[in-house]
Amino acid sequence: MKTDPPSSSTIPPRNAHEHGLHRIMTMGGEYGTRNYTIKHLQSLKGKTVLTETMPFTINEAVAAQEAGIDTLKVKFDPKNPAAAISLRKAAPNTFMTFCIGLTKVATVQEAVRAGMDAMDAGADAIMCQWNPEFIRAVSSVGIPVQAHAGLVPRLSTWTGGLKAVGKTIQEAIWIFQQIKSFEAAGAWAVEVEVVPAELLKEISSRTSLVTSSIGAGSGGDIQFMFAEDILGNHAPPYPRHTKQYRDLYKLEQALQIERVEGFRDYIKDVKSGAFPGPEHIVKAPKGLVDEFLAKFDNPT
Repeated sequence: MKTDPPSSSTIPPRNAHEHGLHRIMTMGGEYGTRNYTIKHLQSLKGKTVLTETMPFTINEAVAAQEAGIDTLKVKFDPKNPAAAISLRKAAPNTFMTFCIGLTKVATVQEAVRAGMDAMDAGADAIMCQWNPEFIRAVSSVGIPVQAHAGLVPRLSTWTGGLKAVGKTIQEAIWIFQQIKSFEAAGAWAVEVEVVPAELLKEISSRTSLVTSSIGAGSGGDIQFMFAEDILGNHAPPYPRHTKQYRDLYKLEQALQIERVEGFRDYIKDVKSGAFPGPEHIVKAPKGLVDEFLAKFDNPT
């Protein structure tokens, strides 16, 4: 009898190579399988463009892996790692970077500790918006670090707000120097956000870092877009650099209307006596109620 092939989440580690996966051990000491390792991603630089997204729910993570998204990013809070761990478990075979918020650490020591906590929770790498000093310290202990250049939203006050960066020669040189400083600090990759597409193409060919492009054209090594943008989870207006491949917001609005109407119909039936009907209740055996009444209404 023909059976369906096992899902990627149930592939035995020893059979991983048969499914295009690689057996690995995390820094936390857990055995697993991944579609890529750092070495594989570095070897693909300049040869192909991979896909990347950031899921926010377990369903999104499962769907991303099933669809074949190459790499994932998820948010990681060192003080509350449960959400990231649940997403790691939902997509166990996909290379996953844990993103540590800018304000989650304040010292080099805290950065190293947060990085170790992320790796212990199952991350394949971390992503940060830290300076080269922090990156150097974290990468020096063996943690793969992805930096962030171009428009860094949390630092956008320094570049004039939430808008493109690199449209002047001064900004273009600054972005390139920044990326080279991350390279010198030991980073393995860099996310480049909302810079001119032509600029990223030239920068990417002049750095050993694997470049992840979000709003920076197709000249990088990885194309990154949030799951909520790909799936259309929110109402317009949409960021210019995004494309909505589904309209889940519209579906969710329709579902919400159905929820409200369902509750209203329930209220109406209860008020009118239509619910519960005969099919929703248990009938007492013949004579049970009479016997009950006799015992309590006519005590002997």
